[in-house]
Amino acid sequence: MNDTTEEQPHQLTAAEPAAVRVVQITDCHIFATEEECLQGWNTRQSFTAVSNAAIEHSARLDLLLATGDLSQDGTGASYDYLAQRFDDIGVPSFWLPGNHDDIDAIRGHFKGKWIHASKHVLIGGWQIVLLNSTIKGQVYGRVATAQLEFLSRALNAYPDRHALVCLHHQALDSGSEWLDLKGLKGSAQLRAQLALHDNVRAVLWGHVHQESDQIIDDILWMSTPSSCVQFKPGSKEFALGSEAPGYRHLRLYADGKIESAVHRVRGLEKT
Repeated sequence: MNDTTEEQPHQLTAAEPAAVRVVQITDCHIFATEEECLQGWNTRQSFTAVSNAAIEHSARLDLLLATGDLSQDGTGASYDYLAQRFDDIGVPSFWLPGNHDDIDAIRGHFKGKWIHASKHVLIGGWQIVLLNSTIKGQVYGRVATAQLEFLSRALNAYPDRHALVCLHHQALDSGSEWLDLKGLKGSAQLRAQLALHDNVRAVLWGHVHQESDQIIDDILWMSTPSSCVQFKPGSKEFALGSEAPGYRHLRLYADGKIESAVHRVRGLEKT
């Protein structure tokens, strides 16, 4: 559950009135020390390459979303490293936890001038709601009743603002059988809550280390690759993908239109 202070709206001003420009970076899996690797990937090196590319190719970026599994080991040192890196980026940044994260360690260490704990962002004609889908000690997730109530309050408070809803676990099955067993339990409850509000334009998540997007009932549903290792799409059992690390760029227009694309960072190699 979020701290109630995190549910207070955070107001931002977009650099340009025509569109809010957002970058999502997810599943960074940073370790306490710089030499540790995940499935052969040095996660600090790949995160640096992905975040550099995201900033270099995203003109007038308004905000950055970090959608869970920021850390692999949940250590204060891993969040200290990320806090320094995000502050160096110099873009308003908002986070939500993933199943590998330690929520107390994030709150204690992932702090900085540009890092905000708020889970409700107001910018331009949009609102962004960040939901905690984690269950302590579990890989799979669930959007708890308190989080659904927070979502409902946020959407009802600003019915004239288009809404982007973010969480860590997949709101729709990925098509990888082993991964969907570790996905979002009770996802139908979330989708039912979203259906009650006509201002929801998109739902965005991480966790699956895969790229996907589809439109269902006029809502754009998106998943984004990890900034390090990838999972093989459509696999019945655990399997790694050969795709490069990546991030997602979004433009949120005043009329509710969304332009979004995943960008891969080529040339990175395992250690």
